[in-house]
Amino acid sequence: MTAFAFSTRHAAGAARLGTFTTPHGPVETPAFMPVGTHGTIKGLSVDEVAAAGGRMILSNAFHLYLRPGDEMVRALGGLHAFTRWEGPMLTDSGGFQVFSLAQLRTVSEQGITFRSPLDGSLHDYTPEAVMRIERNLGADCIMQLDELIEGRSDIDASRAAMERSLRWLERCRIEFDRISQEGRAPITHLEAPVGAPPLAMHDPVADLAPPPQLLLPIVQGGVHAELRRASARGILQTGDWEAIAIGGLSVGEPKPAMLATLEICDAELPRERPRYLMGVGHPDDLVEAVSRGVDLFDCVAPTRMGRHGTFFTDDGTVQIKRATHRTDRRPLVEGCACPACTRYDRAYLRHLFAAGEMLGLRLLALHNVTYLIQLMARARTALREDRFPSWSADWLARYRSRTSD
Repeated sequence: MTAFAFSTRHAAGAARLGTFTTPHGPVETPAFMPVGTHGTIKGLSVDEVAAAGGRMILSNAFHLYLRPGDEMVRALGGLHAFTRWEGPMLTDSGGFQVFSLAQLRTVSEQGITFRSPLDGSLHDYTPEAVMRIERNLGADCIMQLDELIEGRSDIDASRAAMERSLRWLERCRIEFDRISQEGRAPITHLEAPVGAPPLAMHDPVADLAPPPQLLLPIVQGGVHAELRRASARGILQTGDWEAIAIGGLSVGEPKPAMLATLEICDAELPRERPRYLMGVGHPDDLVEAVSRGVDLFDCVAPTRMGRHGTFFTDDGTVQIKRATHRTDRRPLVEGCACPACTRYDRAYLRHLFAAGEMLGLRLLALHNVTYLIQLMARARTALREDRFPSWSADWLARYRSRTSD
């Protein structure tokens, strides 16, 4: 019996209410996954994220490989034990991070060679290496290595990257299966300090066997319809994948092109499998994508925008640093259950930013994460009550009724 499963109910067009079952528990979908790039949601504790309603979080294999090292995380009990997060987890392979190292990397058929932004050391990042890294980290869901390019890339560049991603997927699958059968390589160079608890590999039988994990392929192809269709069909020809990701969006392409691409993917991908849209996290994008069949989301936007003073509301984004908030005793969002809204007012939160106090950054980041988690909970309620089309239309009209400030 597989450790992973997906079931749906209460569909409204392409939107659906679902349950994604993992070894660390179920996730009700559609759902937003807060991003803990370095094994932590920046500025927030896992307890705060869980209290906000977060059920599944994401970390980045690329950054954890560089620091503290995937073998170190494995020796310390794996990513769940290391971070103290008890729910489901996903690791991104690092395609976006390598994409952003434009001056420090070289892409070839073999993989990606890059210099570490931390110390300048040279690394070969291949599909096989990424599988070994992600299997060491031990998240429930792990991503293939793909080639990500800029969203406005022409069709020839997009085709080359899409086809290479398909070839890399096959290499990822082969290495993933090999590790499943043969086990992880022993770790022999790490030792616990005298008097400290033993490391995980001190029990070699348990340590060498990888935990149950799900490998996800990534649909690529830029904003070119024929390439997205070819990518989806190529992925489905290689195996019966239990979940599928959609990548290469929200990287510079116009928003209408992103939404059109999601409609193409919805028509091509099997309805009985969960779809994960990578790196998309603005409120209206989430609601639009749910209506186009997407189940899972992640993005650094809520924490990053919160740290810069921008917070989410049903009426669009608002900047707390504006002078109009100096004497404003309202919460950020009336009825929001996050600590920023239940305990503080806008005047105090603006003061925190003006004074350079880190509490302000934390509280707005927590508000934004809570807002997206609860926005998806509201979408689930609307689906459950068979009123999603009217709810989403009304919500989008209100959100876009004025420009952000």
